[in-house]
Amino acid sequence: MNGGSTDMTLAFELEALKALADPQAVFTDTRQWTNYIGVISAEPTYVVTNFTRKHRVRQDFFSGPRSREESLLNVKSQFDSERYVLVGTDDEADQALAEETGWEYVDVETAADAADWQVETATTSVEPQEDSHDDWP
Repeated sequence: MNGGSTDMTLAFELEALKALADPQAVFTDTRQWTNYIGVISAEPTYVVTNFTRKHRVRQDFFSGPRSREESLLNVKSQFDSERYVLVGTDDEADQALAEETGWEYVDVETAADAADWQVETATTSVEPQEDSHDDWP
């Protein structure tokens, strides 16, 4: 990801950010080679806010009450950069959204490989919790 221009605005789709093992570290790393970074989502504002607070992610912009399309168009009009890149998880929908709004699209796993970020692995924490319930009196 950081091989090109550093004059970049980077937007993470919330689901892409959730796919990363350490969103705070990703944002810290990304700030070294982007101008602006934020999160977009079709989810209500409080869902994005709760996630970013929990993971101590400081964003320059977020969707707010707008649609993802409105958010990307709004960000592009307010943040002047050479490149606008959307990191997403749903290739078809996210790529179409990026094309419609004049952004580049990068899949989160491709971005993670290029930037050496850890992708969250499937958790098995549910199973031990279920087992511990079996031990209850």
